[in-house]
Amino acid sequence: MTENANRIISLDRDEMSELERELFIKDFKRVADEYFECDGKTDLEITRVDGGFLVCLLMTARRVKSVKKPL
Repeated sequence: MTENANRIISLDRDEMSELERELFIKDFKRVADEYFECDGKTDLEITRVDGGFLVCLLMTARRVKSVKKPL
């Protein structure tokens, strides 16, 4: 199989590996911590729908942080 075909197939998957999920959640938490005081576990749900995927990130937060406008 050519490299291009492998790339196309890898982009059209129904699920992520556990490692990929962990890395994605870690990256997401880094951004979420800028906006929320997070508390607890973050869950990721991926569901196949007609147009592609429905991606839900579920987390608990104690508060929404005040975001300062950049200068």
